[in-house]
Amino acid sequence: MVAATGFGAALWDSILQSLPSEASRVLELVRRHNRWRRFETVNLIASENVMSPLAESAYLNDMMHRYAEGKPFKRYYQGTGFVDEVEVAVSELLGELLGGARVDPRPVSGTTANASVFRVIVPCGGRALIAPVQAGAHVSHTKYGTLGALCIEQLEMPYDDYNMNIDVDRAVKMIEDARPQLVVLGASVYLFPHPVKEIAEAAHSVGARLVYDAAHVLGLIVGGRWRNPLSHGADVMTASTHKTFPGPQGGIIASRDEDLFKKIGRAVFPYFVSNHHLHRLPALAITAVEMKYFGEAYAEQVTRNAKALAEALAAEGFRVIGEHLGYTRSHQVLVDVSGHGGGAKAALLLEKANIIVNKNLLPSDPPDAIKNPSGLRIGVQEMTRFGMREGEMREIAAFMRRVVIDGEDPARVASEVREFRRSYTRVKFTFDVNTVIDSRLLLLE
Repeated sequence: MVAATGFGAALWDSILQSLPSEASRVLELVRRHNRWRRFETVNLIASENVMSPLAESAYLNDMMHRYAEGKPFKRYYQGTGFVDEVEVAVSELLGELLGGARVDPRPVSGTTANASVFRVIVPCGGRALIAPVQAGAHVSHTKYGTLGALCIEQLEMPYDDYNMNIDVDRAVKMIEDARPQLVVLGASVYLFPHPVKEIAEAAHSVGARLVYDAAHVLGLIVGGRWRNPLSHGADVMTASTHKTFPGPQGGIIASRDEDLFKKIGRAVFPYFVSNHHLHRLPALAITAVEMKYFGEAYAEQVTRNAKALAEALAAEGFRVIGEHLGYTRSHQVLVDVSGHGGGAKAALLLEKANIIVNKNLLPSDPPDAIKNPSGLRIGVQEMTRFGMREGEMREIAAFMRRVVIDGEDPARVASEVREFRRSYTRVKFTFDVNTVIDSRLLLLE
């Protein structure tokens, strides 16, 4: 067991020694994880983020022990009065950020949100048109995930390799010929906005609904750096609340179609969610308030950092995808490392150097290349949240080059990354209260 260091080390060790060994082991593993991920590594996973200390404080509350099946003020359990008020506040805050949409925060994940929406729009045996899997469609969009579980047929829209996007003309023709009930846009890997308006018009012309999965870009949407799909023809938007939107893990459903929104709400419960993990609602509300006041500056810096990292990686000798299009307009950067052993090898080496990324399929990869795809998917939102800017992106690119291209010992680079990270441990784009007090005390008095 590794002894704690710094302030409180003696107290921590005495606590561990007072507990059964089984409990001490678990607590020590958690402590080591926290220390490594929050103080020693550069996290570039595109689907992760961190809450502010204030939101984390709100997350730790008694609501985690309670049940609130149903909708606010129409519950199947008593004792939910405060929960109801918080849930209504969450819905109103997110609705305001999304330009007047109705918002349901009960899905416990983006996948659960997708399942609820798909179940209402498409009957079993119906048809859905999605983006190609190797071009970024999330597994929940596919026959391997939620569509398959709901007995919905999957068709893939044509992809435009040059523009790295949906081929609009061919997709419109496909919609007209196939006449699906559902068209899905949005992805887990995408650098540029999908053509919402054009695809929505085609979908509506055959009576289909357009659902936009904004799991990755919700924070950029509310920060004004990514188009709001609801303003460009999407019938429903689903999203995660913990990627570019820096809240607790969970999902939401948003729509401006009142009737459709109500139908979907009746599918969330009881089909896919019973109790919806109530303790995350106060943290989600706090994060929504943070995004109301700081979201524009945060989203602007995220997109600036992504472009800066892409340019720096290219300058260091990496093959960065999308150069002819300006690399990226989102929080993500895609890098082809097929010439350096592939994504699996590169990701593992970088982890040993305290740089966390994930291997990922590139549009040119066959679907069966998933175990060792050509690419790395990189996201800058968490490091932006910790205060890194364009200059730090260039330093990160140099670290990555030393490991992946130069073949330097990752352990040597890891020590430098650890020292580099020490200057970026406090969450930005939040309220000063976090620098003055431990706000958890306010909620536990």
